[in-house]
Amino acid sequence: MHMHSKKLYRRHISPPVVIAGNFLLLILIGTLLLKLPIATERPITWIDALFTVTSATTVTGLIVFDPGSTLTLFGEIVLLSLIQLGGIGLMVFAVAILLLLGRKVGMQNRIYLQESFSFQTLGGMVKFVRQILLFVLIVEGIAIIILSLHWVPTFGLRDGIYYSVFHVISAFNNAGFSLFPDNLAQFVSDPLVNLVLSSLLIIGGLGFVVVLDLVKNKSFVHWSLHTKMMITGTIALNCVATVTIFVLEFNNTHTIADFSLADKALASYFQAVSPRTAGFNTISIGDMEDPSLLFTMLLMFIGGGSASTASGIKLTTFMIIVIATLSYFRSIREPHLFGRTIKFDIIFRSLAIATVSTMIVFGFIFILTIIETIPVFPLAFEVFSAFGTVGLSMGVTEDFSAIGRVLLCVVMFLGRIGPLTLFFLLLKPKKESFRYPYDQVQSG
Repeated sequence: MHMHSKKLYRRHISPPVVIAGNFLLLILIGTLLLKLPIATERPITWIDALFTVTSATTVTGLIVFDPGSTLTLFGEIVLLSLIQLGGIGLMVFAVAILLLLGRKVGMQNRIYLQESFSFQTLGGMVKFVRQILLFVLIVEGIAIIILSLHWVPTFGLRDGIYYSVFHVISAFNNAGFSLFPDNLAQFVSDPLVNLVLSSLLIIGGLGFVVVLDLVKNKSFVHWSLHTKMMITGTIALNCVATVTIFVLEFNNTHTIADFSLADKALASYFQAVSPRTAGFNTISIGDMEDPSLLFTMLLMFIGGGSASTASGIKLTTFMIIVIATLSYFRSIREPHLFGRTIKFDIIFRSLAIATVSTMIVFGFIFILTIIETIPVFPLAFEVFSAFGTVGLSMGVTEDFSAIGRVLLCVVMFLGRIGPLTLFFLLLKPKKESFRYPYDQVQSG
């Protein structure tokens, strides 16, 4: 970053504050809008409005009421707008408005965008925003057309198109909100619905940087290390997750035991992809086997890709920790992958993210076990789901007290802005100009 941008950075509010402030502003405005009489079919409490809006803004999907029967069309549009803004980012839309008005995008806005998308340089940020918006419009547009052609004959022209728009935006932004009372359970054996929505979940969870790299560079050799890790990691994790859930749930009469082999595979695949911060479900989560639920919690904690609509500690973070650990056991001093060495700064950052995230999750689980009377396993599942902004639930969300729901809102907020953003808000970075002498410490 050159001297001019550094001076601007110091003079203005820091990017982490702006990022957190944007989400808080959206939550505040959304809560006020959802409390309007025209937003709901019946009155809802302030806590329920706050919880639902926080869940939408952080693209989580946890709910305390059925959106399809509780919200009016106005309320659903508010929810959908929050999902789109929360998923892609308010800064992107702010810059888009400036571009539409023919205004110049200032250096400070470029710095905020750089922080939001973890860019290494400030160059090309405006072009990047244009590419993001174009990509979103194309992908969501194609998916809406495909799903509409499938749903219009079933639900009629108006509802068919509206359901398509709502679920496509919810899926692409990894939100998991559905207008159907059973989420997507009625489509468990519908290949088109499963494949279209799961594809949106995967694309949204890869991250915009990865997608644009794929568009720009057709060859695997020319992809960045980050893109290579995301693509191979996503394929590997989805395959492992599909097989694991398929095996664990094969004889579970409450989930997939009575399905045909093809439907079992389809349901297992969808439920393997969804925990990567999406939140849709085609089988009853509360009826899944305990090992499946525990494995789902791991998937929710890992999450999707950096600078994506997904949350969690991020797939690359998880992969870097695994690679560094394996390198240590193999006495490899510098961890590497695909012919590229991983910097120690990135390894330390990954360890910090995983450590802080673990502290947050288990800290809130501990607090909530004191406050709530909900069994610890469903409660822990709910916290993992909130932190990963997933939205999957074992059916206990409505059982949380008012204080418990507020605490879940905090977890969703922290999960969306990221643990490092939180620490940058609370702590001032300190650079030491000296080094202490080494000494031995026993570990392990």
